[in-house]
Amino acid sequence: MKHLVLTAILATTFMGFARGNKINNNGRLNPSDTILYAGEKHFANVQQLTFGGDNAEAYFSFDGKYIIFQRTNPKEGIMCDQMFIGKVPGPGEKFEPWPVSSGKGRTTCGAFLKDGKHIVYASTHLGADTCPPVPDRKKYGNKYIWPLYPSYDIFMTTTDGKIVKQLTNSKGYDAEATISPDGKKMIYTSTKNGDIDLYIMDLKTGKEKQVTNTLGYDGGAWFSPDGKKIIWRASRPKTPEDIKEYKDFLAQDLVAPTNMEVFIADADGSNARQVTSYGNANWAPAYMPDSKRIIFASNHQSKRGFPFNLFTVNEDGTGLEKISTEKAFDAFPMFSPDGKKIIFCSNRNNGGTHDTNIFIADWVE
Repeated sequence: MKHLVLTAILATTFMGFARGNKINNNGRLNPSDTILYAGEKHFANVQQLTFGGDNAEAYFSFDGKYIIFQRTNPKEGIMCDQMFIGKVPGPGEKFEPWPVSSGKGRTTCGAFLKDGKHIVYASTHLGADTCPPVPDRKKYGNKYIWPLYPSYDIFMTTTDGKIVKQLTNSKGYDAEATISPDGKKMIYTSTKNGDIDLYIMDLKTGKEKQVTNTLGYDGGAWFSPDGKKIIWRASRPKTPEDIKEYKDFLAQDLVAPTNMEVFIADADGSNARQVTSYGNANWAPAYMPDSKRIIFASNHQSKRGFPFNLFTVNEDGTGLEKISTEKAFDAFPMFSPDGKKIIFCSNRNNGGTHDTNIFIADWVE
């Protein structure tokens, strides 16, 4: 639920746009439906890894050989997000992922452990075997909202799907977990204390520390590659009206994250500071391989709320650069451990459908 997924609603939002611009009257793809757009100078040798469905949050293993991601595709009987792993294909190889979640409940936010034999992800399966209900947006004036399912807990499993440990067991939402570069700590989001905050857990002892305590949604956190800092997205309601709306939604296990900015802090949560101040949704941030620059997704250049593109920026907020140029949805950027490849999720090349797919490319400085 680092995404939850903007893709689900945004793909629908973009449907008319995509059909109007990528499909001709005969139903054939126009040349504009492509995996690489003009101006995307930092991408080379782009490969599309998935074809069809809603595929998102694809992240590398510590050795860079595998990715974990979540997938929904009703045509394949996958009615809500389930967790998959696949080997990063070499030249001429096909991407052939396999499921690692049981198919019970909804799963989200997968991450590899450093041993390459285990993963963590959040799942609602202890609440029910079925997919949890999706909120009726009409009840909230069609506002974009995320459900914070209280039945989400974080589990450690083997890469072939065997659950070996339940890492969280609070009554609230526990999800959005990622692992520190040394493999010893997990940072995640929880509502256990009445707000949506970040926690860091020692995986060996289970001891943990709350590292954010400002009113608002704090989530989608990652450690920097050098392990010295953390980065995340946050909302900070300020006006009495915004604060009331935030608290009212939270009381219903909901959040409306249409206004988010990128924040960073030292690895223990100290010295927190805001990086972006662009307005709209600035999210899915991650440190780049040098642990100094940042890559993130944003719709701040559009008054209508889309498109979403990828941007880079220095951690002091200077040097903003637009990386992707597609006029729909690009998000969830993540670099391989060696910094040579980037993986991201996009509505590009989907033939005017709702599909969101995973793409991998060589990174060109």
